[in-house]
Amino acid sequence: MADAKSSPILELMSNGALSPYRDFSADEWGKLREGAEMTLTETELEKLRGLGETISLAETEEIYLPLSRLLSLYVEATQTLYSATNEFLGSETKVPFIIGVAGSVAVGKSTTSRILREMLARWPSHPKVELITTDGFLFPNQVLEERGIMHRKGFPESFDLKRLRGFLAEVKSGRAAAEAPVYSHIAYDILPEEKIRISRPDILIVEGLNVLQPAVLAKEGTEIPFVSDYFDFSIYIDAEVETVQRWYVERFMSLRKTAFREPGAYFERYAELDDAAAEETAIDIWTRINLKNLNENILPTRARADLILHKSGDHHIDRVLLRKI
Repeated sequence: MADAKSSPILELMSNGALSPYRDFSADEWGKLREGAEMTLTETELEKLRGLGETISLAETEEIYLPLSRLLSLYVEATQTLYSATNEFLGSETKVPFIIGVAGSVAVGKSTTSRILREMLARWPSHPKVELITTDGFLFPNQVLEERGIMHRKGFPESFDLKRLRGFLAEVKSGRAAAEAPVYSHIAYDILPEEKIRISRPDILIVEGLNVLQPAVLAKEGTEIPFVSDYFDFSIYIDAEVETVQRWYVERFMSLRKTAFREPGAYFERYAELDDAAAEETAIDIWTRINLKNLNENILPTRARADLILHKSGDHHIDRVLLRKI
């Protein structure tokens, strides 16, 4: 996540070289809603905002209404294609449209995903929209500790990718129901007794750090190696590295007064830190873990996305990049 002036993708645009993306300012993007009506209310939006997010109803209309229109057109076109395939095969398999949402810790993936879920469900051709996060497919803490990688939680090797791919295969194949594990950010672990049941949605949104991450090819050539192979459309949330660090620290400071004080909270030990110690701790965690993961695994996947939402320092989306080739 370099800043807007030094981003490799945006540099390609500024020097006239061929880019796989078409670049829009927020205002230019907003004009593409083509008369689509904004039905989301301020009360509903308030429930969708993540901690520290400041997205307004006006920005939702400018950015997410055109995006929901674009995705709706994609979904309808894909449904037509699957209908033709079903007619050819003489079957009635319902194949969900799957959207991947990627980006760094603290960049706003969850807020984007929740808003998209709410707005996409209001289009009549695909009213059933589900959302899962890949946190549920992290290995349990016990497994991470046994493998000596607890300090790399959130890195690609900390996820049960085989189980995630299996889940996506079940959803994409039109299975009546597929179950996903549940992760608790309070306990900082998988809740083994809980499951999320996904039953033939029109659209499934999959949100996670590494959902666009390539994987090592199977030597046998017998399995699909990438999670993103199951996606029909992918979105990357982008911002400057320094900006995301600031958001992470601000969120950490706020969580001391809320989630860190919940019964059974894994990070309870941080709740009583004074401001200076808490900020130092947050920066240390960011630098040792999240920044390293961002630079090694997450940022390199940005150019694989179909759409990039670039955020300015005040959380507002100032540029939209839509893949054209």
